[in-house]
Amino acid sequence: MLFHNKLIAWYLQNKRHLPWRETKNPYAIWLSEIILQQTRVAQGLPYFEAFLSHYPTVQDLAHAPEDDIMRLWQGLGYYSRARNLHATAKKVTYDYNGIFPNSYKELLTLKGVGEYTAAAIASIAFDEVVPVVDGNVFRVLSRIYGITSDISSNSTKKEFQTLAKTLIPNNNPATFNQAIMDFGAIQCTPKAPNCSECVFIQECIAYQTNQVDKLPIKLKKTKVKERYLDFLIFLDEDHNTIIEQRTTKDIWLKLYQFPVVDSFIENERDIQNVLSNKFTNISPKNVTLLNEEYIKHILSHQRLFIHFWLIETKAPLKNAIPWKDLNNFGFPIVIHNFINSITL
Repeated sequence: MLFHNKLIAWYLQNKRHLPWRETKNPYAIWLSEIILQQTRVAQGLPYFEAFLSHYPTVQDLAHAPEDDIMRLWQGLGYYSRARNLHATAKKVTYDYNGIFPNSYKELLTLKGVGEYTAAAIASIAFDEVVPVVDGNVFRVLSRIYGITSDISSNSTKKEFQTLAKTLIPNNNPATFNQAIMDFGAIQCTPKAPNCSECVFIQECIAYQTNQVDKLPIKLKKTKVKERYLDFLIFLDEDHNTIIEQRTTKDIWLKLYQFPVVDSFIENERDIQNVLSNKFTNISPKNVTLLNEEYIKHILSHQRLFIHFWLIETKAPLKNAIPWKDLNNFGFPIVIHNFINSITL
């Protein structure tokens, strides 16, 4: 039996029933693909439903305030996706009259849409014969075909794309691409795959040669830096506080935070010194460290160690907002969770 026939037969018996699978609407498919970049389906599903509820069309999303989109995205991480989402919604709305480009090549011109996402949208929404190649596909094909090339290299990516093009059927690219994604997510999992019940057990070179746990091969590793953040929660007697929006292209761009002391080196913070040098217009009454142990927060390329300080002030704060209004702003999830965990 041909590879695609066996794969699709498995898929029809085992597929996950997901809302973006029940439509050919390119807006819904694009939205799901952007959300699922770097995000598991179980985590992304509620966000997909929330975005469709708030913004049923691409025009609704284009006209939304950026702060509202960032707040709705809160907790998904990789916030550049949310900014790209908004930029692309505007481009489709204003440059394409609300109609999504219907080819792989045109879809690649949209912000935040790479080769994998363009292939998924083009094949699922428009039946273009173009294969998806992502981590799931690397894993499935490297194991079944015994490919030992390093998947972190561009030449290997082309190798997998070439192979996938020979496997995808011309008459059913949408189902094939969804099938291979689901097969990698459900059956051919990264750890402890259920090989004994796999439909490809006879063909799988990795299984036959006892290399399932070794493939795919990825040699390049991301270097993770350690970073120390001290957030300063100013609070006056009227229960007002100060927040600021991050504007540097670093982490959490366009999200809100409390004023921060930021360093890649661990050292003993002299907060009183910081206050007297950097916040000369504020008169602190009491200074309290709210968490003795660092809160650890892991990003893809950084490991954050976070302290929160409460600085109660003698005089009313300028350009401050009521504490009760903080939930109207989009914060990084680690700050959002801390706000909701304390009573001030």
